[in-house]
Amino acid sequence: MCGRMAITLPHDAMAQVFAAQPSNDLPDVPNYNVCPTVSVHVVTADDGGRRLRPMRWGFIPAWYAKPTGGPLLINARSETIADKPAFRAAVRARRCLIVASGFYEWKRVPDTVPQPWYVTRADDAPMAMAGIWQDWEKDGTRITACAVVTCGANAAMAPIHDRLPVILSPQDWPLWLGEAGHGAAPLMQPVADDALRFTRVSTAVNSNKAQGPDLIAPVQ
Repeated sequence: MCGRMAITLPHDAMAQVFAAQPSNDLPDVPNYNVCPTVSVHVVTADDGGRRLRPMRWGFIPAWYAKPTGGPLLINARSETIADKPAFRAAVRARRCLIVASGFYEWKRVPDTVPQPWYVTRADDAPMAMAGIWQDWEKDGTRITACAVVTCGANAAMAPIHDRLPVILSPQDWPLWLGEAGHGAAPLMQPVADDALRFTRVSTAVNSNKAQGPDLIAPVQ
């Protein structure tokens, strides 16, 4: 599961890390509380090279009459992505990297307020989450939207949540983006247990209106 993230890296740094040409309409950064349906930073690749571009976080199947015409699809399960009508064409032809500094996940304990954790790469590198995307168009309105691909949790994540975004290492980016041929399915696996850092943070992030660096500050 991935339902909230933070993006703090400047645009020029993101473009350099991913060797991508940045669009001129990227979302503002830093954003410490990125919520579904807002624009996120996405890397795609085609014959012209890599692009860093904005996309709505929340995949819109072609048959939706409007963007809110069905369930909000912010995640796509790796186990079923190739079979689901909403996702199967995109995972074959429209894969992307969804860039974040980290994401939030909530540990749920009975009779208590869910406790948020901020999850980053242990090496402090930007997080490249496997994603899929497509254009949706209706009555003259065109929206480019994406979803995060998720897998079962690794042993480090399991005490907090049973799902985890598919997090790709730099050597895997060309294959996921389609630059290095076919056969990307084996990449849809949990990252190594020691690849992530978990920071318990304030419940202030439980509000989707909260902002500021205090949201990722550790608490006891």
